[in-house]
Amino acid sequence: MPKKYTVFFKSMAKYWFFFLVIAIIVIALFNMVVAIWITLISIVLFGISYVPSLFFENNLVKLMKNYYKIEDDTIARELKRPIEKVQEKMYNLAQKQDSKPWLIVYLNKRYIFYHQETIEKFKELYSKGYGEKEILEDLQEIDLKTRSEVKAIKDTLIKHQRLR
Repeated sequence: MPKKYTVFFKSMAKYWFFFLVIAIIVIALFNMVVAIWITLISIVLFGISYVPSLFFENNLVKLMKNYYKIEDDTIARELKRPIEKVQEKMYNLAQKQDSKPWLIVYLNKRYIFYHQETIEKFKELYSKGYGEKEILEDLQEIDLKTRSEVKAIKDTLIKHQRLR
């Protein structure tokens, strides 16, 4: 398909809901029963299309909890999903992580998940007064590689008011 058509269809896909509502209103002017049926079918199809995203988020969280640290590209490979979708879900989870025991950090255009045990150990070391270098040395068994990771964890915990 030529590029101009794909651009047209992508821009029209944003407004499919409005087209559907207008079509139902027009049909309702002529036949109310058909309009009601189309509306019900549309609602059911919309609900069905929403279900896979719920399963994906649950599978994503379940997979992440199996690792002390896991990056978005690894998750995308494990779940066989596009990295953009994984990053979008991780962004949404990161916005709601105030009360979660785990942590998602955005660093170098990547989302990194840290397990609850990693965060507890980090908080313990931080409360003892350890600096970034000492925390990095103690948490290298959990795969922390750089001081910027330690700083990103600290900044994210502070941002979400989870660090004293």
